[in-house]
Amino acid sequence: MRDEGRKRTGTWIGIPYDWRRPTKARLRSRWWNPDDPRFLTPKAFGWGYDLNVYWLFHRKGGHG
Repeated sequence: MRDEGRKRTGTWIGIPYDWRRPTKARLRSRWWNPDDPRFLTPKAFGWGYDLNVYWLFHRKGGHG
């Protein structure tokens, strides 16, 4: 197998990557996760960041 020596998750120049096959649980934990305080989460698949959309609708310390 070609990828045996390669890491499937980690960071490169400070940017996260995850080359594992995405799962429903991982997608949900990155895109809609009230337990994760981060707005930007590592991508469920690929290189870079996803948005934790939960925090778009449930801001802490909002106005009003």
